[in-house]
Formats: sequence, C-alpha cells, structure tokens
Amino acid sequence: MRALRLALLAGVLLAVAQQQVLLHRPPRLLALEQAAASSGPAALNLRFSRPMNPGSVAARTRLDPPLRFDLQGGGNPLLLLPGQGQRLVTPLRLQLQGDDRRGLPMRPALWQWDPRAHLLAVVPVGSGEQVQVRQHDGGWTALSPVWSSITEIEPLGDGSGVGVVSRDDQGRHQVWRLNLQERNLARVVAMDAPLRSDLGRVRQTGIDRFTREPLQYAQLSSNRQGDLLVQSTALTQGPEGLVQWFRGGGRRRLEIEASGPVALLPGGGELIVPEREGLSLRTLPPREPRRQILPGSRDLSSFCPVAGRALLVRHWPDFRRSLELVEPGQAPRPLWIGTAGLVASACSRGGERVWALLIESIAEPRLILLALDRNGTVLQRRELSGWELEPGTGLHYDPTGERLLLTLRRLELDTPAGGPPQRREAQPALIDPFSLELTLIDKPVRQAQWLPAG
Repeated sequence: MRALRLALLAGVLLAVAQQQVLLHRPPRLLALEQAAASSGPAALNLRFSRPMNPGSVAARTRLDPPLRFDLQGGGNPLLLLPGQGQRLVTPLRLQLQGDDRRGLPMRPALWQWDPRAHLLAVVPVGSGEQVQVRQHDGGWTALSPVWSSITEIEPLGDGSGVGVVSRDDQGRHQVWRLNLQERNLARVVAMDAPLRSDLGRVRQTGIDRFTREPLQYAQLSSNRQGDLLVQSTALTQGPEGLVQWFRGGGRRRLEIEASGPVALLPGGGELIVPEREGLSLRTLPPREPRRQILPGSRDLSSFCPVAGRALLVRHWPDFRRSLELVEPGQAPRPLWIGTAGLVASACSRGGERVWALLIESIAEPRLILLALDRNGTVLQRRELSGWELEPGTGLHYDPTGERLLLTLRRLELDTPAGGPPQRREAQPALIDPFSLELTLIDKPVRQAQWLPAG
C-alpha cells in the first residue's frame, strides 16, 4: 500500500514538474499560413504554442521591404495584415518576434513570403488551346493538356487550383479541375538569406475530371474555401444540374432552380441565384435554409474583396443600364446610369474605388474605362482607343499588386508579307488603377485572369 502511495505521489510530482517546465519554456510558432484578405493586400494566419501578447508581437515584428501592418486577434491565433493602400510588388522577408502573456520571449522566426497573384491565361497552342501561368520571373508554364477549345477558366479563390471548361470539335463540353501547388512561404535561418528560387512558383500536381459524360453547357464559380460550383446540362438534354465540388473532392447536389448563372459568395456558405423575381441570396447546407430576394431586373457583375459587397448591373425598361453597389443591410447604391453597354466592372476593398468598362456607340464602338468613388463621382475616364475587348472576357482586380487586368485586341489588322490582312491576337493588358495607364504583355491569349496566391 505504501509503495502504491509513493508511486502516485511520484506521478503527481512528475506532472507538476513537467507543467513547470512547460510554463517556463519559451513560446513557439506552430503554424504560418496564407489567409484570405478582405481589407488589405494580403494576410497571414499565425498560430502559437500559447497565447501571445499582441502588442509585443506587433512592436517586435518587421517586414522587409518595410510595410505598415496590423495584427488582429486576442493572442492565439493572430492575423497579420499589411496595411491598406500598399502595393506588394516583390517577395517579403518576415521577422516574427514577441512575448507571450507571461512575458516569455519567442525565439525569432524568419520567413520569406510571396503573396503576389499570378497571371493565368488561355493560350493558343497549335490548333488548340492550353491553360498557362506566368511565373514571377516572366516565364510561362503549361498547367493543362492542349484541348481543342477552352471556353472558361475559374481560378479557385484559395489559389489551390483552376476550374476549366473545355470543348471538343463536336461541341461537347467537359469540366476539369487543375490541382496546383505553390510554395509562397519558406522558413530561413537569416533575414538577409537569398530568396529561394522556388518561392512563389506554381506547378500542376494533378487533373480531376468532373464527369465522363459529355455536357452541352457548363458554367463555373468558386469561393475562398477552394470549392467549385458547376452549373451544367448533360448532352442528352436532361435537366440542368447544380453541384458544389469541394476542394477535398466531395460533392453536393443542390436542388435549386435558376434563370441564369449561379455564383458562390467568396466567403463561402451562400450563393447568389438569378430568379424570375430578381436576385436571391441563399444559404448553403449545413446552415439553416434562408432566402433573401432583391427584386428587379439585375445581374451580378463582380464581387468586392470585403465580404458582402458586390456590384450589380440593373436593366431599366427604357434600355438604360445602371451599376449598383450592394452592401449588407442597405439598399443598392447607384454609381452610374446610361445607355452605353456596361460590359464589366471591378472594385477595391468595400467599393471605395470602382471601375466600369463601357462600350459607347454602335456604329463605331468605343471602349471606355471609368474610375468612380463609392458615391458615383467620376474620378477618371480613359478611352482605350484602337482596342476592343476580347469577347467573353471581363475586368479583373488584383488587391495584392493593385492592378487591373483586361484581355484586349488591337483593332488594326495585321498585314503579313504576301498574305491577306488578319485580325491580331488578343493580349493581356495590365492597368494602373489610379492613372489608368496600360502595360501590355507580349503574349497571345484567348482570356486572362488573376490566380491568387495559394
């Protein structure tokens, strides 16, 4: 009996000793992950072995090149957010330090971080088309086989892949998911260590097929969780199907009828459904079913980075169109109204700055880019003389690098020696969101979008 008591006492003493050792052990960084940013250019999720003092971490952490940043959270985890209005044009070096709530310092953690978005494009290759990505060194990498035609690409919101709709010579469609891997975080031993050669480089790790049955039609949407929404009709003229294809591979069929393209909300958990009465906002399982309707003839144009904000196009009986900013709990805010064709839009943060792409006139169409504030005041207007928008493409905003992206084609015909005049190939055009100046990339493409860092 005495031996048993001694054994129990020894066990208690050992547990107390281990607890004291753990309490006096310095805190450690357990995980560092890229996170979705809605209020700034990028974000990092920080997880520690114990709760930290946020003020200490903020005071002793630094970024190189120097950037303002905020820390959000109560201590564990913390969210590191570079401040608004800063362009991230190079990889960052991060020195993470600070004390826990007991005042014990964490050993400095040194990292290299590349949160920049990549340019993703459908590129003509021989008699077909291929998905390619532009690496940060300017080189292009193939991500897909060469298909006869690619009608749509949809970058997954978490950067983990790309949804693709291909079409063969008989008009049959297929949906694919290109799985991607990008190393945008690397731990290093010194703050001034050379940047890793593979930092921020994208590569394809596999291709998943949605179905072996050919499709007559397919439309895609994605969110920041990496889910893909597939809206399709079978070639056998069956009913339209709506399937949520999860990042992990699982699927959920949604019993929803829509009168147009359905879109996942970027933050997840909800979708926007066009209906006869207007646009409805619906929750997704496992949340309780809920439906909110915005009456009127409206189409979704684009989402803003801040959750719950979007731009809508409203169609009026007199054939005018208006661009509206919608925010939670508020009536749509009209920003622009007119008879011009409103073909694309984009917005920064919660709609502080909005860009609208218009086509004016029918006889001699002119492509116009407007920059507006959230009250609809025109800040800048630029006519993109000599250019036309590639059909089926849009206007895309990169909050990390503060850049707009269009797919443009010169109106001037190409006249090869000894041959008839030919239409020029479309090119990606980068646009400064403040000056509206264009920078062209010398690459023939069919369409181009931003691939967020994964």
